[in-house]
Amino acid sequence: MKKLSALVMLAAQLMLLACSSPPKNEAQETRPALDSLLQQYHEEHLKLFPIEATMAGDNRYNDLLPNNFSQAYRSELQKFFTHYRDQLTSYDRTKLSGEDQVSYDILLWECNIALEGLKFKDYLTPVNQFWSMHLLIGQLASGSSLQPFKTVTDYDNWLKRLDAYVVMTDTAIANMKKGMATGYVIPQVLAEKVVPQLSDLDHGPVKEHLFYNPVKMFPDDFSAEDKTRLTQAYEDVIQTKIIPIHKKLNDFLKKEYIPACRATAGISALPDGKEYYGYLIKLYTTTDKSADEIFALGKSEVDRITKEMEAVKEQVGFKGDLKAFFAHLRTKKELMPFTKPEQVLANFEAIHERMKPNLAKLFNKTPKTPFEIKRTEAFREASASAEYNPGSQDGTRPGVFYVPIPDVKKYNMLSDEDLFLHEAIPGHHYQISLQQENTSLPAFRRILSYSSYAEGWALYTESLGKELGLYTDPYQYFGMLSAEMHRAIRLVVDAGIHTQGWSREQAIKYSMDHEAETEDGIISEIERYMAIPGQALSYKIGQLKIRELRTHAEQELGDKFNIALFHDQVLDSGCMPLKVLEDKINHWIEEMKKP
Repeated sequence: MKKLSALVMLAAQLMLLACSSPPKNEAQETRPALDSLLQQYHEEHLKLFPIEATMAGDNRYNDLLPNNFSQAYRSELQKFFTHYRDQLTSYDRTKLSGEDQVSYDILLWECNIALEGLKFKDYLTPVNQFWSMHLLIGQLASGSSLQPFKTVTDYDNWLKRLDAYVVMTDTAIANMKKGMATGYVIPQVLAEKVVPQLSDLDHGPVKEHLFYNPVKMFPDDFSAEDKTRLTQAYEDVIQTKIIPIHKKLNDFLKKEYIPACRATAGISALPDGKEYYGYLIKLYTTTDKSADEIFALGKSEVDRITKEMEAVKEQVGFKGDLKAFFAHLRTKKELMPFTKPEQVLANFEAIHERMKPNLAKLFNKTPKTPFEIKRTEAFREASASAEYNPGSQDGTRPGVFYVPIPDVKKYNMLSDEDLFLHEAIPGHHYQISLQQENTSLPAFRRILSYSSYAEGWALYTESLGKELGLYTDPYQYFGMLSAEMHRAIRLVVDAGIHTQGWSREQAIKYSMDHEAETEDGIISEIERYMAIPGQALSYKIGQLKIRELRTHAEQELGDKFNIALFHDQVLDSGCMPLKVLEDKINHWIEEMKKP
């Protein structure tokens, strides 16, 4: 997921001025130079990370796809982040305005965390079943995702990006061979899950291939000559490059890689796994918490939420223990009423309509970016989770809430209200769209994403359901508790797998004992944590911090507390590390206390 705020009001900008800020003219003297540095960083960053540019709707680099598995690219990143860290630290932070200090702190974090990450050898394990380039490219190739297919240039850009993808995949295979020789391999069970994904892409007929989709959706204004040329070009690249490279990768996995993969679940099995997991905790939570601390926190949260679940079980009159109630919910026919995928999507639309009247009570600002609900593409649906893909900065591409429906008759709606709050509104769609639309932020901050902030916000918004007129059905409220429990369990099983010696089966059993998710869903989740260690920690850590800050503000401000203003403060400066957010909220509280 990998894995990317509201418009800033004038009053909020004034509140952000640090108490130690210099006189106005002194801050202004440093601002133009800092602005220039931030803009230069942003421009160079987009070229180094062109998929991020595409995601933001900046089409200048849609033909580029750097080989991020190569040593040459990693060396380029080393020079880039070292240069900007050195440039940034030449400024006197105390002479910057409050908002510029935030930019300084964020950019310094970006440079330091990137440089620390380059010390590790994650490039030797470039493929997994959850976050992997073959999945991203397949999604882009569908023609209905982030990659635009509106002009002839768009179509030509994609051909160039596909050429680069073939080179990247060859490098991935070479790196995996190096990993096999040095002990850097993924769990065997994960590698096996990649095979069916590639099997959908490693054969013809060309005209039925996923990558042929753009040819089927040529804009009406394309000339006959352009359509003929592009059709032939797409057929050629699929036949001579795309099908062969996926077959090569698939054959390599089946014949060489899978037999060499490890039986262990945790990253601690890698040569530097313990140190790498410590780095991933910092990367995904933006904190210095230890694995042991997170493991204990997770168990504490599991115990707390269990008590709330017991209360709902009693409310609905279920006779039996909580584990039996979970089993009941997994098979309860009333929670699986759908016969067509369209009905699942319509249910989410209905949830949106029910909550609309109350949104204005909790939020002063709403995104201008359009919003859509779509079914996840078939080629990745079996192993995908529900997710949000952001719209473009200019609003021409909508934000999309993707819902996987591999078997509609087994689709369980227990957590649908909660899921919509998290992935769509007011979760990821509000947070990401408002951040992208906020032209008062430096450009690099409009596309930043910190998992602890973004996922923490989305999980926090799940708790707003009753305030938004949802969770009137106790089963939907239990769905919210189940979702929160799911994130609390993540703290236990993620740290358990990667630092406590837990097996895959032990983690699955712990989840089955404490939540109502289906066994298939739990297995998919546990394997996700095995594939991308540490990312799953970010949700609960971020949510707990935002909830802590809200409680602190409510206690400190009393009658002066306004929930919409608090949400403005959380969102209006965009994504940031949790410590920077905490400092911001504490400063706002002190400003609000003033007569």
